[in-house]
Amino acid sequence: MARVYNFAAGPAAMPEPVLARIRGDLPEWRDTGMSVLELPFTGPAFRGLAEKAEADLRALLAAPPNYRILFLHGGALAQFAMVPLNLLGARGRADYVETGYWAARAIREAARYGRVNVAASGQADGFSRIPPQSEWRLDPGAAYCHITANETVDGLEFDFTPDTGDVPLVADMTSNFLSRPVDVPRFGLVYASAQKNIGPAGLAIAVVREDLLGRAHRLTPSVFDLAVQAENRSRYNTPNTFAIYVAGLVFEWLLGEGGLAAVAQVNLRKSARVYGVIDAGPFYRAKAAPGSRSRMNLCFSLADPALETKFLSEAADHGLVNLAGHRAAGGLRASLYNAMPLAGAQALAGFMEDFARRHG
Repeated sequence: MARVYNFAAGPAAMPEPVLARIRGDLPEWRDTGMSVLELPFTGPAFRGLAEKAEADLRALLAAPPNYRILFLHGGALAQFAMVPLNLLGARGRADYVETGYWAARAIREAARYGRVNVAASGQADGFSRIPPQSEWRLDPGAAYCHITANETVDGLEFDFTPDTGDVPLVADMTSNFLSRPVDVPRFGLVYASAQKNIGPAGLAIAVVREDLLGRAHRLTPSVFDLAVQAENRSRYNTPNTFAIYVAGLVFEWLLGEGGLAAVAQVNLRKSARVYGVIDAGPFYRAKAAPGSRSRMNLCFSLADPALETKFLSEAADHGLVNLAGHRAAGGLRASLYNAMPLAGAQALAGFMEDFARRHG
């Protein structure tokens, strides 16, 4: 079968060395007589596996000891509720920056639990740029300020870390987590779904500063109380054991690749190659303005939308699959997560150049 490059936004492509490890571990985990799928979460084998995954992630992030790393259920959508339930506290209000589809959904969910101040919004510009912080109107009494670090649907990404003073900064990093270094002490809480750069869908990771724990609303389900999960090392209830195992393999792979600084350089090369084709002429149009463009999710369209179906069909014939945009936005989208090799981005760029020559 010809080589296929999967540009899906999620669940996304997995690193090939990780897939090879999974194939080897599925029948039996290290002479235990059990598949890795069967390991009891309370037993020493899984505890050791989970603790190594946590240690490797801490090393990748250079996370200080006063930050807890949690493996949680439900993906980012669950976190949209868990963040206000855990952090609003007595203040009852929070700042949110609206940068696109997912930020808007986070705002709607948070508004169910407290007062939301939309400190800035890119809606007037069609979510084509990240509002500069000079335009933000922050509430100094807010319990936290929430940003969506990368907008998967709109193709935007923060290229700066906001300064929110004494108000804890919270970031949904679902689609750019582990794609570049993170200055963890600048944040109170970072969270991410797994199905982009971490592993299988259904798992979320939270990196939370210890002083923010213990503020959960009294009606917060215990399984969603970050303090409870921290106290129990993410094993208050049966965790997503397989996803944690796979995430640990991905962390090992990233460390072997040289860590986040090295991975970030490859990601820059991949996105620059494809954006270079988009910007080369009028045939393709990028949705996001320069300076706000995502390196992970490249959203673009054709000057002639009637060619879109043909583009997708011919791309698939060349082994370039899952390039359709999100159903809410349309157009085209190439997701270049960590597992996408540079050769995949080069293959896509070459196809795009050829397609433009033949149909432009």
